[in-house]
Amino acid sequence: MTVDPPRFDKLDFEAFRVLAGELHLSRHEKVGFPDSYREGKEEAIFRDVLAKMSSLQRRDGRVMEVGPGCSRLPLMLAAHSAQTGSGLVWVDSAEMLALLPDEPHVCKVPGRFPQALQAQLHEWAGTFDAIVAYSVVQYVFAEGNVFQFLDAGLGLLAHGGELLIGDVPNQTMRKRFFASPDGADTHQRYTGSDELPEVRFNRLEPGHMDDCVVFALLARARAQGFHAWVLPQPPDLPMGNRREDILIRRP
Repeated sequence: MTVDPPRFDKLDFEAFRVLAGELHLSRHEKVGFPDSYREGKEEAIFRDVLAKMSSLQRRDGRVMEVGPGCSRLPLMLAAHSAQTGSGLVWVDSAEMLALLPDEPHVCKVPGRFPQALQAQLHEWAGTFDAIVAYSVVQYVFAEGNVFQFLDAGLGLLAHGGELLIGDVPNQTMRKRFFASPDGADTHQRYTGSDELPEVRFNRLEPGHMDDCVVFALLARARAQGFHAWVLPQPPDLPMGNRREDILIRRP
C-alpha cells in the first residue's frame, strides 16, 4: 500500500492532533517537519536553546515547554530538567502528550496554551524560571491569538525568568536570504536548475510572520516591563538562514 506523504502547510492545533495519531509518520513528521530537516539535528538545536537560556541552568527551578510535540527535543529537556532538579510542565494536545513518557518530575497538561491553564494561570503567575516554545508561534499566529499567547507566557515568568519563542519562520528574513547570492545558489541546488528564486518585497502575505510581527512581539513585551531580543540561529541549525529566535527576560 502506498502512503501519501504528510502535508506540512496549513497546520494548526487540530491538525497536529491528527498527525499524532498517524502511525506511519516519523516523530519528525508528526511535529510538521520532513525527516531531512530534523534527523540528526536535534542535538544542535538543544545546545543552542541551552546556550541562549541561562535560566535552564538553575537548580530546583520550574520549567515549561509549550507545544513539545513528540520528537527527541522534549526528551532532552526532560533529562536536563531531571539533572538540575527542576520540575517540568508540558502543555500540548492529549494525543501528543500520550507519545511522551511519564516522568516523576514532569506534569502533563493536555490542551491548547494558554486555555488549558485557565485554572492555573493565577496560581502559577510569576513562578516559572524558563518557558520554551520552539517552532510553535507561527501556528498560534495563523490562528489569530499570538498576543494572548505572549501575554500568558509573560505572566508566568518569575523575576529573572526567560521565555524563548524559538525557530520563528520570518518571511521577510527568508526573502532577504533568497535575494542573496547564497540564497540563489541554495535554490538552484535544491531545484537542480539555473532559475533564480522569485523574491518580492513589500507585498501582503496573510498567515505568514514577518519583520512587522517579530518587532510587534518585542515591542509588546518591552512595553510591559520585560527585556526582549531577536537572536540569530547558528549556521548548523537546519533553517538558521531563514529563522530566528525571540528571547524575553523578566528583570
